[in-house]
Amino acid sequence: MDNQAPGTGSAPAENGTPQERASHVVPPRPVMSAADAAARHAAPPTLSQPWATGRTDEHPTTPLTGTTTELPPYIAPEDRAPGEGTTDRPAERKGRGRLLVGALVAAAVVGGASGLGGSYAGSQLWAPAAGGGAESPSSITVNNPGSVNEATAIAAEALPSTVTISVTTGDAGGSGTGVVLSEDGYVVTNTHVVTLGGASADGAIRVTDANGRIYDAEIVGTDPVYDLAVIKLEGAEGMTPIEFADSSELNVGDTTVAIGAPLGLPNTVTTGIVSALNRSIQIASAAAPDSADQEQDSDQGSGEDSPFFFDIPGQEENQGSANETISIAVIQTDAAINPGNSGGALVNSEGQLIGINVAIATASGSTSEESGSVGIGFSIPSNVVQRVTDEIIENGAASHGLLGASVTSAAAYEDAEIEGAMIAEVVQGGAAAEAGLREGDIVTEFNGVPITSSTDLTAQVRAAAGGSDATLTYVRDGEAHTVDVTLGTLE
Repeated sequence: MDNQAPGTGSAPAENGTPQERASHVVPPRPVMSAADAAARHAAPPTLSQPWATGRTDEHPTTPLTGTTTELPPYIAPEDRAPGEGTTDRPAERKGRGRLLVGALVAAAVVGGASGLGGSYAGSQLWAPAAGGGAESPSSITVNNPGSVNEATAIAAEALPSTVTISVTTGDAGGSGTGVVLSEDGYVVTNTHVVTLGGASADGAIRVTDANGRIYDAEIVGTDPVYDLAVIKLEGAEGMTPIEFADSSELNVGDTTVAIGAPLGLPNTVTTGIVSALNRSIQIASAAAPDSADQEQDSDQGSGEDSPFFFDIPGQEENQGSANETISIAVIQTDAAINPGNSGGALVNSEGQLIGINVAIATASGSTSEESGSVGIGFSIPSNVVQRVTDEIIENGAASHGLLGASVTSAAAYEDAEIEGAMIAEVVQGGAAAEAGLREGDIVTEFNGVPITSSTDLTAQVRAAAGGSDATLTYVRDGEAHTVDVTLGTLE
């Protein structure tokens, strides 16, 4: 066969005469007519790869073109023949955040190569199907696929698992956010969201999902000790559960994306990093238990002087008047969190849940003066969220550890040489007494987490399940010791 120059059609053989080669002219490509161009623009090519659409089994709309595609039936992994049934479910979707970025960028290249430049303008990821419910900004808008970044992919992965919550009772009301736990409509949020900051236990709850569908919901159980709650949406099915990450594997500096409804603006996306780990805060809570919880931490006050507040709009004025406080372990992030983000997702670069947004800090210490984000927001770690919500769904309530000792911050004493939580009093027969802890011992570590204050210790003990085993490091007479302890259960 004669050799041909690439793209020339019937070019002469290389051994042709110089005159033949010189006289050969490559014919021009035909010019596309306006009608052909319009037809191509009206029917852009679609991406058929399963990963290109994110959740192919749950969102049959191809994200970049809005074209509905017929999807193969789901086949469980154990029943698949080689190469068969690769459409995944939420539990199998790890790592798709990065794949979605690739899909978006690839689509931008394909669009440019096909002469489709502006054909994707205004297209949306996972837009609701026609007639899918009330109008809502329920998708991630992509106007320029050529500049899609990681945050777009993360938000697109997590958004279908986020809902907006509205609670009303009498003439009072508030709003917040929730995260989907199951296909049949179990949702995690904050206790202060569903109780309007502790003011009501029987408010009417309405939930709007990412596709604009509205549900009534009932409270399954609340956990005021860690300010978590589970609600159940009536008649829900086929929802998209969030995937949980292991919050113990986080690093300071990791990417974070917060999704919620700040100030009533649903599906708002903000980005940042993990600013600090193993942070503990005291926060005023009208729903907080008022007996044994105070026995744990002698430094706890009324919460009126705390700069930390629950971020629920419409209830800020009541928060400072709460008589009790709770101590919770949190992830600190600089992703903007504002009133209404409460109960929403904080996710990692894979779109997996690393925390439930719970509180914000204010520079003035009063939400009435300055309630906007100052770059200091807090989320309950996903490992705590998963344990607590599992227990609520199974038992209607969650358990929490009890050390059986009053503690205070060692650094408060003038002769202090180390930071930690100092044992002020040991309760006879309690977990601390059984483990041999004594007055004056300074706890410096709990289950591998550094303890620098009484709030740290209280928060970590409460994060553990009642009756669970823990390991403490403490200092006595200048020497460090490690002891195993079986925690009691907070009543």
